Amino acid sequence: MIRLYNSRTLKVEDFVPIHEGHVDMYVCGPTVYNYAHIGNARPMVVFDVLKRLFEAEGYTVTYVSNFTDVDDKIINKALEENTTEQVIAQRYIDAYQEVRSQLNTELPDITPRVTETMDEIIAFIDELVKSGHAYEADGDVYFSVDSVRTYGEISHQKLDQLEAGARIETNDQKRNPYDFALWKKTDKGIKWDSPWGEGRPGWHTECVVMINDNLGEKIDIHGGGMDLKFPHHENEAAQQEACHGNSLANYWVHNAMVNIDGIKMSKSLGNVLWAKDIVDRLGTNLTRWLMSSVHYRKELNFSDETIETARKELDRVLNPLKQADIKAALAHAVFTEDFDQEAYRAFLDQMDDDMNTPNAYAVIYDTVKKLNGALRQREIDFETVGKYRNGVEKMLKVLGITVEKPVITDGDITLFEKWNEAKKNKDFASADVYRGELAQKGLL
Repeated sequence: MIRLYNSRTLKVEDFVPIHEGHVDMYVCGPTVYNYAHIGNARPMVVFDVLKRLFEAEGYTVTYVSNFTDVDDKIINKALEENTTEQVIAQRYIDAYQEVRSQLNTELPDITPRVTETMDEIIAFIDELVKSGHAYEADGDVYFSVDSVRTYGEISHQKLDQLEAGARIETNDQKRNPYDFALWKKTDKGIKWDSPWGEGRPGWHTECVVMINDNLGEKIDIHGGGMDLKFPHHENEAAQQEACHGNSLANYWVHNAMVNIDGIKMSKSLGNVLWAKDIVDRLGTNLTRWLMSSVHYRKELNFSDETIETARKELDRVLNPLKQADIKAALAHAVFTEDFDQEAYRAFLDQMDDDMNTPNAYAVIYDTVKKLNGALRQREIDFETVGKYRNGVEKMLKVLGITVEKPVITDGDITLFEKWNEAKKNKDFASADVYRGELAQKGLL
């Protein structure tokens, strides 16, 4: 059984779906005013792995992740470039999707946009106003946090504690300093007509409505980065409780942040790494291996040291698989689809435990050790080798890591034969030449 840490209950809980055998999962997507940085890429990988895990355990998954394509930052960038918000948004949506593809993620089934959900958003806000959970003030609409008894259940913060310890921006229109905007009056940039005048929606309302519109009033999993827990997810949950009288999601899952050389990544510090640049530099497999090498609820550090460690770990796994394929080709052996079921089950058991990837990696290493032992035998049992090899490949697939099988030509086989013959005859000079040619082809 899959178990997940639920931010709402602060416990690791058995996962029980709303609909048997199926998972509805929503992950907050980006506000598309710039390119994706490596911090944006972490939830892409974390929730892709979670989706793959559910699928490996026999579930079907409907995965929704939105694009926030209207925001002050988008409007400002459009004004700076003398173009439209749609042009700006589409540019970065395309770039974001490209990063998803670069990272070998299974693309979300549905990617709703705020601008395409405007009628539903306005209707939702209107319902909150009519029910007394929201109020209009000079063209703006605010949600009343005092109107919901459960406010604070996601972030585990109480209003009285917030008011005592937080610095807040003064706004005389709000009844409570922590009331948040559902609708913003605006006279610049893109805007829509509403019962309260021209404007655009607030960020916290958009995701609730897109969840309701695409998945229903209650979903299994709501995910995102730890930085979204408060206020974004807290405010989403409050609106759902106010409008529909139920919790928005059964499980709230949050991944931790990314550090660069041990320091929190921040635009103000100038240490932002763009996701595309990282994947171009490291490659898809290494980027994903590094991202999953740390438990998703712990901070992930990108540094030369962690990258090099991850590179060595991944080589330790992939090279034996390549050698198994090469030796099978040289022996004219063909692997079946059989795999080490015991090892694969042990791997899934670790992943089922709140996606414990470090422990799952240990199962991979143990299976690779057995594979290496089988490959060192004088008379190789290719049935056994194939089971270990295929077992590791199935584990890597859950992690989104691709195993590329080497292409062995007749010429390559002849070159191996010449190399082995030269070694046998102690013709080390010729053996070194042949070995160099094989290494250049990536076959050693």
